[in-house]
Amino acid sequence: MRPRGLSGSVSPGPGVPAWLLLPAVIGFALVIGPLLALTTAVDWANFFGLITSPASRDALTLSVRTAAAATLLCIALGVPMAVLLARARWRALPVLRSLVLLPLVIPPVVGGLALLYLFGRNGLLGRELEAAGIRIAFSTTAVVLAQTFVALPFLVITLEGAMRTAGDRFERIAATLGARPTVVWWRVTLPLLRPALISGSVLAFARALGEFGATLTFAGSLQGRTRTLPLEIYLQRETDADAAVALSLLLVLVAVLIVLIAYRRVGAAANGRTA
Repeated sequence: MRPRGLSGSVSPGPGVPAWLLLPAVIGFALVIGPLLALTTAVDWANFFGLITSPASRDALTLSVRTAAAATLLCIALGVPMAVLLARARWRALPVLRSLVLLPLVIPPVVGGLALLYLFGRNGLLGRELEAAGIRIAFSTTAVVLAQTFVALPFLVITLEGAMRTAGDRFERIAATLGARPTVVWWRVTLPLLRPALISGSVLAFARALGEFGATLTFAGSLQGRTRTLPLEIYLQRETDADAAVALSLLLVLVAVLIVLIAYRRVGAAANGRTA
């Protein structure tokens, strides 16, 4: 057996063809290259001032607040949805699953239009809400709903995949011992899903933080009310390119940090199960 590290060439590992290295490197470069280019365009001398202007602070604060609210809404709605998709035996589940995943593939602008025709002044539900004095479109609530619409699938598919991988053996054992379904959920199912729930929530938060198209279409761009950080970047691109680049880098750094946290939790959970 040849000692590891003496082969004289880079090997991707056992069972992985070496020819996969070239397209993999090109793919990594395609993702990392634009981000590196972004860092070279930043006005580092004025970076802190650009990201702490009143408009930038308002946009960042609003983005964090609405993304956090959207994440909580994703948890409240997405956890029951994932449980039904993973455990129920309905014939309509494939259709429901396809509809849940639809926000992942349709343009966000289309999602914003759909929300507008549901909650807008002349929308399907909007007319009744307007009559009751409740206006959702072009408000902070609209931002939260738009972010929830695009982020919900990330939480649902993460939890559903975790439940299918874990199976229902432990729940069945608890049920045979006389535990009620609610007790089984809180004492057995939820602890097993905690790593996936954390990871899915973090990914949902990251997606909500970067939402642009649905927010612009459904909520508009009102400073302090609906103008999130992505919208502020879009507007600054036309008037102050340095500010747009600085805010873009800030958003990238926050997103990278969030994704690293999520995947670290996934890796820790996987190592814990295999230990």
